[in-house]
Amino acid sequence: MKILIIFNRQPYDNTDVTWNGLRLADKLSDAKQEVRIFLMNDSVDMARDVCKPPANYDQDLSQILKELIAKGVAVKVCGTCMARCGIHKNHPYFDGAEKSTMPALSEWVIDSDKVISF
Repeated sequence: MKILIIFNRQPYDNTDVTWNGLRLADKLSDAKQEVRIFLMNDSVDMARDVCKPPANYDQDLSQILKELIAKGVAVKVCGTCMARCGIHKNHPYFDGAEKSTMPALSEWVIDSDKVISF
């Protein structure tokens, strides 16, 4: 089964929404599902090395994303959002996070069995 998870929120927004989405992606991957992640809006910061957890947060979301990439999870990041969104506008993405487009996201949506948004 192909599962697309779309993230929209700033990684560290005083909730565990993004962390829970990453945890779900990890467990779906462990269950041998084809997991794909698309980052847009303020979530693009998660794919930047400059993004670090605040002192009061015990999870490194960027590191978790890197671990998912290492497990074979495809990660695409909205290129337009890179320049428009997030605290770290215009900072580069780390390796494994592919700069992408809205047409590519639409192809993933069409090709997915399930689409989940966080």
